Amino acid sequence: MSLLLVMETPMPNLLKAATAKAAGLPRQTALYAGNAFDRVFRAASLVQAGQTPFETLHSDGLVSLRYYPPLAEDFIELDDTVIPVQRQSHRTPIVIIPPLAVNMLIYDLFPQRSLVRFLRAKGFEVYLIDWGMPTRAHSHYNLHTYVAELLPASLNRVRQHSGEQELTLHGWSLGGMFTLFYSALSKDQHVRNAVVVGSPIDSHASGLMGLLYQGVSGASDFVQRRTGFKLHDLKPDWFHSPGWANTIGFKLTNPIGSFKGYWELLAKLGDREFVADHATTSAFLDRMVAYPGGIVQDAVVRLLITNQPSRGKIQIGQDVARLENVTSSIFAIAGETDTLAMPDAVAKIQQHIRSVDVTFRVVPGGHMGILAGSKAPKASWLELAEWLAERSD
Repeated sequence: MSLLLVMETPMPNLLKAATAKAAGLPRQTALYAGNAFDRVFRAASLVQAGQTPFETLHSDGLVSLRYYPPLAEDFIELDDTVIPVQRQSHRTPIVIIPPLAVNMLIYDLFPQRSLVRFLRAKGFEVYLIDWGMPTRAHSHYNLHTYVAELLPASLNRVRQHSGEQELTLHGWSLGGMFTLFYSALSKDQHVRNAVVVGSPIDSHASGLMGLLYQGVSGASDFVQRRTGFKLHDLKPDWFHSPGWANTIGFKLTNPIGSFKGYWELLAKLGDREFVADHATTSAFLDRMVAYPGGIVQDAVVRLLITNQPSRGKIQIGQDVARLENVTSSIFAIAGETDTLAMPDAVAKIQQHIRSVDVTFRVVPGGHMGILAGSKAPKASWLELAEWLAERSD
């Protein structure tokens, strides 16, 4: 049948089709080669992150405080949805408290998927604390430094700039733990709302990772009983974790996903939009920041090994912060596929705080996806904005 069809087809038409196909190959090859060259050597030109304007209100050379002023446009795009920009602001400002080791691009990753732009469009005054890029000179920075010194100082500046005492704190990962620990330690009654995203209160409840932590905890107890040795006996600078190590460590929490991302890049190298999206996401993942040694020391001992928050308290320096002191309205989010903070680990927050207004949600996504993934806007952002609007005036 096919042979007859070929015989019946005029030869000039076949020649034209073959010629057109042959002519298309160089163009396709050039497209793939151009995208590959730009992705490897000109990746910065593809990155779409960090486009929302902000003002730096204060900087001490390491930590800075950002303020996102009202948007100039009347509408923003949220993936496939158009959202009108509200000109009247809610009274209670939002202060975003990031975790350490990440750069701030995660909060403004794409113009159509930017958390700071979205919150600003929904009528919230938005501030963000940028922890900066610590070096070995900051190795002595520990939980007390961030929770009892740097964070309170930034919140005071927000209050001075906004003229409001009541605040909403938004913390992802370790930033969510900073939020809770600050409220528990300071007993700040002017923290009206707290949004906690992917923050494990019971690290031993995070599946295989939790079992690993339990094993390390048992070994640590054995060594301490036999020798009296404690990790806090060592110098904090020994625990300094450089940015490149944090990048590798984060990717190893989902090695299959990391490999799949690069495999998809090769398969879709002819898709300029996909290549740009991949470069943008990598701008966050591949530029992680160092952890100060003191934080690593405190986190390993108090969050992972002894798992103190699971019992409703945490040692901050010489003080003890008790989660029962947290009374603000709480919106807690956990990811279905988050291996660092599984839902059971995050849900434990409900057992220890005294807040009477608590909302807990499990949404699609891993540790990064629940904050800024493609499903995050519809899975949690829209509900969060409604929840906050009811509690911010």
